[in-house]
Amino acid sequence: MVAGFCDMSAVARGNDFDCEDPGIGSANGEGALGSNISTNAERRAITDRLFRGNRTGVENGNLSVDGDENREHGRGKKSEHLLSGTAYCISSCSMVLLNKVVLSSYNFNAGISLMFYQNLISSLVVILLGVSGAVSVEKLNWKLIRVWLPVNVIFVGMLVSGMYSLKYMNIAMVTILKNVTNIFTAVGELYMFRKHQNQKVWTAMFLMIISAISGGITDLSFDAVGYTWQFMNCVLTASYSLTLRRVMDEAKKCTRSGSLNEVSMVLLNNLLSLPFAIFLIIIFGEWEYVISVDVTKLPMFWVVATASGLLGLAISFTSMWFLHQTGPTTYSLVGSLNKIPISIAGLVLFKVSLSVSNLFSILFGLFAGIFFARAKMS
Repeated sequence: MVAGFCDMSAVARGNDFDCEDPGIGSANGEGALGSNISTNAERRAITDRLFRGNRTGVENGNLSVDGDENREHGRGKKSEHLLSGTAYCISSCSMVLLNKVVLSSYNFNAGISLMFYQNLISSLVVILLGVSGAVSVEKLNWKLIRVWLPVNVIFVGMLVSGMYSLKYMNIAMVTILKNVTNIFTAVGELYMFRKHQNQKVWTAMFLMIISAISGGITDLSFDAVGYTWQFMNCVLTASYSLTLRRVMDEAKKCTRSGSLNEVSMVLLNNLLSLPFAIFLIIIFGEWEYVISVDVTKLPMFWVVATASGLLGLAISFTSMWFLHQTGPTTYSLVGSLNKIPISIAGLVLFKVSLSVSNLFSILFGLFAGIFFARAKMS
């Protein structure tokens, strides 16, 4: 889902917060790995448990190897870095583009219903993977669900607002305005957790504000409704990250293992979102629209909608794989750089009208995002 589009990655990618990943708890990739897990060591420990493959004797030090074998192993590790990074970038770009196709090209006006469908697919896939033993999933209980409900309410709002902002805005501007989430998160961390950022981070966020304002002023396809949805999405994404951090310790106490990995959060968020989505679909009368609209009778529409849901889940797994193969620093930087091909693809594929000043604002915003990622590493 689009909500993972923030670059569901600290919400994972950085050490504390980053719109790059509003919460890995979203199968849509918009999530936030980083703020879910307190330390880099814990991140690696969790991904080790999730990917329970046996390490080779070389990795465990059980076998002696000569120089040629060491070099071969090094080449293998580099290829895994490249493969995992490529998989993450492709799944992230493809998901955003497919969501845009469903919402705009097919002119589908039921974002909540689309969210419900995608989250249902994600929940079923994770359950099947858990039952088969492919991934480790915590057993859900009512105590955990009660603790998690505030997070899930915000999660649903984050996904719905992300859907509607993408429908009314071009992908490049959504990407740039997503940067504003970092500012809301930083302010929230300052007041809630007394966490201070360095001067470089605040400078980067100031540049983000300038790019967002200039981008909106020069946007030839400016839509007040879309910008309103995107502003709400930034607030909700930051709230999701902050609320998640607040309840995480308590949520861990409600599990048998005393921990809560990303796959379990994906299942928890997506499964709990279903009754909320059904309620909203009934309240806003979307079910009547979905039943009567012609587009839902097209097989290709369901192929694209299903693919976008699966890709949203794929982002969660490829994010964890890439983070496991590299580390938070590389993960954060690649997440920021990944905004560039997403923005370019969105502009070209959907034939967005651009002025020179708007293009400059978009490029400036992309630079500000990369500068922010670098500043967080310092």
